[in-house]
Amino acid sequence: MIYQLVVPGQVEDVEEMRVLEWHGEVGRVFAEGELIVELETYKAAVEVRSGQRGVLRRVLCAPGDWQKVGKPLALLSDDPAELLPASPDALAPWLVNFEIT
Repeated sequence: MIYQLVVPGQVEDVEEMRVLEWHGEVGRVFAEGELIVELETYKAAVEVRSGQRGVLRRVLCAPGDWQKVGKPLALLSDDPAELLPASPDALAPWLVNFEIT
């Protein structure tokens, strides 16, 4: 299954966050609890950790990019061989959010 990693909405009064650093390259398998990406607001840094096992398949926002809360940062999957669409928009109606902690 393909999942989208979205900008979490856990920080009050924040509409978007900036990507600081990815903690793995495409193809890396993240175990539950591992740090995937660091984000920042205008006031604080936010660590996004995996809530489930998954393979980082495509990064949609590079370090320095701003993205709105609830919008996708990356695509992950259960299987590293699963085919990805040319565009995440093609999957949008069927994508499930990747579980984060």
